[in-house]
Amino acid sequence: MEKNIVKAIKSVTATIGAENYKTLLQTKHHQLIADEPEQIGGKNQGPSPSDFLMSGLAACTAITLKMYVDRKQWITGDIMVQVCLEHKNENGHFSSVFTRIVSVSQKLDDEKMQRLLEIANSCPIHNLLTNPIHINTSIE
Repeated sequence: MEKNIVKAIKSVTATIGAENYKTLLQTKHHQLIADEPEQIGGKNQGPSPSDFLMSGLAACTAITLKMYVDRKQWITGDIMVQVCLEHKNENGHFSSVFTRIVSVSQKLDDEKMQRLLEIANSCPIHNLLTNPIHINTSIE
């Protein structure tokens, strides 16, 4: 069977075999493992897909903020970004809500903290998740 590989700017391949839910993820330069928690049949050998999604938003936010504060030469100490994901079903309407909390170990004045919030909201993964997303799927 010939595989069609999509030519894209970024690509990840996921491969799952006989072992329940353990999934090998291959990026251009890295191999990772995704899995599900034991309580739903996995072996918890790696983050769940939702964990990877939240990790992407948290990492992108932290990196974007670090680039900005370095360019401005602001002293923030460590930058920590926590992301939580909540699923809601209200009257048959399903939605997901990300809550992102940014903290710095060395507080800045209010004006600079407000600017950090604006910069956090402009990270590429935030932009991807808050704009229309289209997923084209084919099966071979």
